Amino acid sequence: MNDSLATATAAARTGVSDRRARPLRDLRVSVTDRCNFRCVYCMPKEVFGKDYPFLEHRQVLTFEEVARLARLCARNGVEKIRLTGGEPLVRRNVERLIELLAAIPGIDLTLTTNASLLAKKASALKTAGLQRITISLDSLDDAVFRRMNDVDFPVARVLEGIDAAAAAGLAPIKINMVVKRGVNDASILPMARHFRGSGHILRFIEYMDVGHTNGWRMDDVVTARQILDMIGAEAPLEPAEPAYRGEVAERWRYHDGSGEIGVIASVTQAFCRDCTRARLSTEGKLYTCLFATSGHDLKSMLRGGASDDEISDRIAAIWRGRADRYSEIRSAETPRLQKIEMSYIGG
Repeated sequence: MNDSLATATAAARTGVSDRRARPLRDLRVSVTDRCNFRCVYCMPKEVFGKDYPFLEHRQVLTFEEVARLARLCARNGVEKIRLTGGEPLVRRNVERLIELLAAIPGIDLTLTTNASLLAKKASALKTAGLQRITISLDSLDDAVFRRMNDVDFPVARVLEGIDAAAAAGLAPIKINMVVKRGVNDASILPMARHFRGSGHILRFIEYMDVGHTNGWRMDDVVTARQILDMIGAEAPLEPAEPAYRGEVAERWRYHDGSGEIGVIASVTQAFCRDCTRARLSTEGKLYTCLFATSGHDLKSMLRGGASDDEISDRIAAIWRGRADRYSEIRSAETPRLQKIEMSYIGG
């Protein structure tokens, strides 16, 4: 894109805010509803088995359609795009989508992956224009990790993917660990020890009631406070300032300067008041909350001949009407709602 067109596109980005004065800044794009893992907190095998009705090819947005919607979201204020899934790297030729999105001026482009295919793809992803990467890793204990991904995938291959991403320059690398009591909470300290001083940023995520199939219970949650106390008792920590408004992770630095960790406490310390994220599903529905029960169909506008202005105005109207604050009103009853699955909408 030439300089004059880039300037004009950036100038057209006006921004829009919702009913709680939260701007639209982040877009998470699910590029596939499929995944090669069956993690117990996301796509349990008893639900997502061999006969599960995944989306057909014709139902899925093309890369060009995703890029068009991303450009129109940027017109409404989006500055960061994260590709998710399912597992985004199982989508064939995903590097082509990255090229299209990287051409949008002023966009911070990143991707979340389970890293199963990352060792082979890291260099191509960087060449295509990906800037950073986040890797899901729930334990360094091979037996625990294999049980959690439920497809007998070894942790060593995830570590190979992390090394390949670092070598390709996809930094800073963030490592996300979802902590579930009695399942992988014994891995908290080994994970902290392993990544301390590595230059990578380890983030601990409270086990959430995303979707409707993971059997969530509050008793399964290891709180962010408990995680910080556990790590801080061994390696003292101090709070760090957020990098930007709406950052979901609370940042903490090691006193000795050996790096930082983050905690994402959406169960015990709701951050709805600063949430600036919209989510685009694989089949072109826009969701205004991770815990939504329904989305807004944009694919029919794309394929029905709507103009850019018409689609952009629709996106703005959806965001202006947004009042979501699920984590602030979570109760014993809300987990029973028929929420959209994380594998469909992206984490």
